[in-house]
Amino acid sequence: MDCYGQFKVSPLVDALPVATRGRSASLFARTSCSQKLGLPPPLYSQGIFRFCRRNNFSNHRLPSLATLARVESNESDYRSLGTPLELCTPEGKFLCDILKNQPHIFQAAAQKQLEELAFERESAFARWEISQGSSESSLHGRIAEMKEIKCQHAAEEVMYMLIVHSFSKINVPMVPNLSKCMTNGKLDIWSSKDQELGSIHGMELLEMVREHLSNILRLQGKCDSTGNWTTIKIERLQLGRLYAASIMYGYFLKSVSLRYSLELGLSSNNEDLLWDQMIHTSRPHWPKLGQKNVVTLGCSVNKAASLYAAAQRGNADKLRGYMMGFNSATLKLCSKLRSFEAANLIENHSWALFGNPDTSSLDKDEVVVILVSGLKRLILEAVAFGTFLWDVEWYVDSKYRLKDN
Repeated sequence: MDCYGQFKVSPLVDALPVATRGRSASLFARTSCSQKLGLPPPLYSQGIFRFCRRNNFSNHRLPSLATLARVESNESDYRSLGTPLELCTPEGKFLCDILKNQPHIFQAAAQKQLEELAFERESAFARWEISQGSSESSLHGRIAEMKEIKCQHAAEEVMYMLIVHSFSKINVPMVPNLSKCMTNGKLDIWSSKDQELGSIHGMELLEMVREHLSNILRLQGKCDSTGNWTTIKIERLQLGRLYAASIMYGYFLKSVSLRYSLELGLSSNNEDLLWDQMIHTSRPHWPKLGQKNVVTLGCSVNKAASLYAAAQRGNADKLRGYMMGFNSATLKLCSKLRSFEAANLIENHSWALFGNPDTSSLDKDEVVVILVSGLKRLILEAVAFGTFLWDVEWYVDSKYRLKDN
């Protein structure tokens, strides 16, 4: 797919989903969620103890009071995981602390947070519905609207922490705000993590990710054989466009690969059904060639490995051909973000990574120098972010109904 032709002429928000472009002004003039909602600061430490008592986590070690006090008084502690986005909801901060101190219960904690958010929102709207026709109906309606906005921001940060958790499982810290990595106009992103970031993709998808990366390098006048220590000059805004478009590409690849697997599975089931109807039940079952042991075939281990690699390259070609056969409606369906929260999350994360936290703006003409290895790291991280976002969005929607995009 050609994702690169518009990079030089469109702003960063043009690389984002359509649903976010109308809010492009907020991308460069961002305020905290508490300021947007006009909400008072939460009693965070009480929330941790309530959660652990309510969910039978009393046998696990809880954070000390000193730790809780330090977290409450210093918001920068929430960024110690290396994430560029500053968390502003009690749910996001709570899960951040859980991931740092008790990662073994993170998944259960995230699930419980989503269930509680769904209950809060549904309860508010249920009270509004009951009050219909009374003098308090407008009041309960306003409360329900505010509760929905609050829960939406909380759900976005729960989604973000689930993505951060996915990165932590492959031992890859996320790149922080680029201002922290810059020295005299040069971005120093020293940790490549190419192997770990590639490990989340199957062989057929990995080939397409490499092709995506090669296209970006060619766009910058480089090629695959260019050394990792070669430098590239690029506008900070265009680098942000590449990153945002790569998130969407990772999301698209995940959607297409699952659609392809589903169609293959349905086709295979139909073929097996017809085959069973043609063969008499008394005949012996002959295994398919691909299921035979390599020793039976007389293949060496190296030859078997080369055959497997060739088969995977063939699968990548089949997947690419499958994608090229999409009509415009199918292409739009696979590339569209399913939820409003996911679109917001991409926008907020992109701003947090490429924006200037000191001036709350982005210098469109700022040129930065980055190593080829650093550019690869950013692009591979973005593709992984999009892939994780697809999985997280699906999981969260099963616990907390997301808003259609």
